[in-house]
Amino acid sequence: MAESEPQLMTVEVAYALPNEQIILPIEVLPETTVEEAINRSGILARYSQIDLSKDKVGIFGKICKLNATLQHKDRIEIYRGLIADPKESRRQKAEMEKKKKLAQSEDN
Repeated sequence: MAESEPQLMTVEVAYALPNEQIILPIEVLPETTVEEAINRSGILARYSQIDLSKDKVGIFGKICKLNATLQHKDRIEIYRGLIADPKESRRQKAEMEKKKKLAQSEDN
């Protein structure tokens, strides 16, 4: 009886910019790590701004390590760093709303 070939799994590597999103489906062997799949996908050559030593990665929205083992149909997501602090943005927005309401009440 001939030894069977290892079964390949399909996974996706996803990366999003403000005006563009890319999802690359690839086939990998069982026990493939997140980092191996990212490297195999070719996404690092396409987007030089990705830095795996700094950027976080996850599987279906849950942060994971680069050495995490993949399962069939997993979607690896590469996250960009935040441009603005979300708490600071909310604070500034609330302050602007407060000033707007104050100005409206003074006009009445």
